[in-house]
Amino acid sequence: MHELALFLLQSQHDQEMVQKILMMAIPIMMVVYLVIVALVMIPCWFILKKAGFSPWLSLLCIMPSLGALVLLYILAFAEWKVVPAPRLAWPPPPAIPPQPPLPPHA
Repeated sequence: MHELALFLLQSQHDQEMVQKILMMAIPIMMVVYLVIVALVMIPCWFILKKAGFSPWLSLLCIMPSLGALVLLYILAFAEWKVVPAPRLAWPPPPAIPPQPPLPPHA
């Protein structure tokens, strides 16, 4: 974005051309922003659901830096509402086969 501003300031373009360039750049930036937000929001949705929180908290990711930071602190310091998986017992050791009888001594 800074390069575009420098380009527009340095060169002698008419006002109409500058307006057309900006009118093209703004929708492209909005689409890129929405893609980035979706890339962060979708995993947050699943993490929140697995942690027992409302998945709608992932909407905090719409605010790029502050929202994701608040969400990270919620996940880090809140008590998760899920029941831990039960520990599985170790299987019993295999039975040792009996030793064959010793041959008789003469």
